[in-house]
Amino acid sequence: MTVTVPRTRPRAARRAATGPPGRRPRRGHGISYAFLLPAGALYAVFILYPLAESVFLSLTSWDGAQPEKEFVGLANFERMLGDELFWRSLGHNVVWVVLGTAATMAVAMLLAMLVWSRPRGFTAFRTLYFMPQVLPAVIVGIVWSWIYNPAFGILNRALEAVGLESWARGWLGDPDLALYAVLAAAVWAQIGLAFVIFTAALQNVDTDLIDAARVDGANAWQRFRNVVVPQLANAITLVTVLLLTHGFQAFDHVWIMTKGGPDDSTQLIATYTYQKAFMENEVGYGATLSLVLTVISLIVSVAVVRVRERERISL
Repeated sequence: MTVTVPRTRPRAARRAATGPPGRRPRRGHGISYAFLLPAGALYAVFILYPLAESVFLSLTSWDGAQPEKEFVGLANFERMLGDELFWRSLGHNVVWVVLGTAATMAVAMLLAMLVWSRPRGFTAFRTLYFMPQVLPAVIVGIVWSWIYNPAFGILNRALEAVGLESWARGWLGDPDLALYAVLAAAVWAQIGLAFVIFTAALQNVDTDLIDAARVDGANAWQRFRNVVVPQLANAITLVTVLLLTHGFQAFDHVWIMTKGGPDDSTQLIATYTYQKAFMENEVGYGATLSLVLTVISLIVSVAVVRVRERERISL
């Protein structure tokens, strides 16, 4: 009886046939690229091309109507550096981003913690908290303009009803308060998205760690800060980036409620860009402002993600 021993190819031959270890065959990559092509084409048409066009326009002096575009190089950027209203608008944006992000995250986190245990009426509460997010910005701006109205606004009437008549004022007409009044409306409108993200993330928190911290004597704040928050790192990063990006690009609520007034006290970079490009017909300078706004938003977003990633690695 003879035994047939299967013949095996030398290791070098097998490696030549299958490729280097850890590297998959490149079969089917063409099909993958074909599926990516439509999305890439849309991205190029609606993102890359407008961005390139904005870069070109920022180097020109154009009123948006004449066919000729006068090339001025970096003159628009030089003008921007000496533009006092630009720096004032940037300062308003910083206030908007810092206060708006902090207030939105604090309120959204508080609401998410309150409904974490899914009390009776959880669905109703979740719907109620998220409802402002789905309202159009025009509706939000108009409603809050009515609330702040000095003649018939509910805010002043409520203050008068509790004996705080001295606090009643024209909120949107006061240069010292107008920015914060509009910001309050914007925070109210964007709490819903942060609330939903935090609520979803809390469902994945390990409650055993919370129980262990409670046994060790940690109070409620210590359990939240040292046990819950680290497990929400990804959700916090996502919400922070979304709020920062939206904050630097804020336009709709300000334009609907104040149009940058009074006395430019609520002027943001986005509203200033719109004013220059489409109301004063300085499209080239408006493109310059929009590019600066894009770069600032990108830098801040990347910085936040990098910081959060380092913190997560250190944990």
